[in-house]
Amino acid sequence: MIDFAPVAHFGLLLARPGMLVMAAPAFGGTYAPTQMRIGLILLLALTLTPLVPVPDVANTVGLGIVVLRELAIGFALALAVRALVAGAELGGQVSGMQLMLSYGSVIDPQGGVRNNMIGSIYGNLTILTFLAINGHHTFIRSLVSSYRAMPIGAGHVDPSLARSVMEMMGMVFVLGLRLAAPLIVVMLVVELATGLISRAAPALNLMMVGTPIRLVVGLLVVAALVPLVPAVITRFTGVAAQLGMQLAGAFR
Repeated sequence: MIDFAPVAHFGLLLARPGMLVMAAPAFGGTYAPTQMRIGLILLLALTLTPLVPVPDVANTVGLGIVVLRELAIGFALALAVRALVAGAELGGQVSGMQLMLSYGSVIDPQGGVRNNMIGSIYGNLTILTFLAINGHHTFIRSLVSSYRAMPIGAGHVDPSLARSVMEMMGMVFVLGLRLAAPLIVVMLVVELATGLISRAAPALNLMMVGTPIRLVVGLLVVAALVPLVPAVITRFTGVAAQLGMQLAGAFR
């Protein structure tokens, strides 16, 4: 008789890293080749095999509960990466709205939603920075640590889940605001300046003059801010990893 226990044990090891790779943009996401994602999942599972003890599951119902818990923990870690990218894209969206670039929004192949040019630039720059500072290593270490803090097995949903989700959403808005705040301030000054000019010269067509001024000044500010984005993302990567582990801890 064939013993399927080793196969079941290895299958349980695939769930948590599998969800991380499938849902996190920097590890593959939805736009990476399927073969690459499958290979990365198998590689992570094989690496974890000698490190992680896998309990025996007696029945199908128990196996289903364990798999769902593993997927939830992996998705919590992946959600932290997605929140980091979403925060940068939010800053780019707000910046693009200030420059009136929303009219040129196109479908972003990474997220599948409408995203303006600056939002796409900030999102791609976030992923590149994440990989450059070895943020993926940080999350892989968090994945390994999650097996020590939350071993494979049945668990429960902690009441801290709602608070962890709110803190992660708060990080999205804080990151987006930090990236967009300098441009918002400069555009406010430009608006005040054009308003004073229109009062001094009422015959001047403000629609013809104000829009090019806003666009040129805004693009210059964005060009000055782009080199600073990696530093901001670097500071928030550690925060995202902590929030991901905190959210995963709600499924103890």
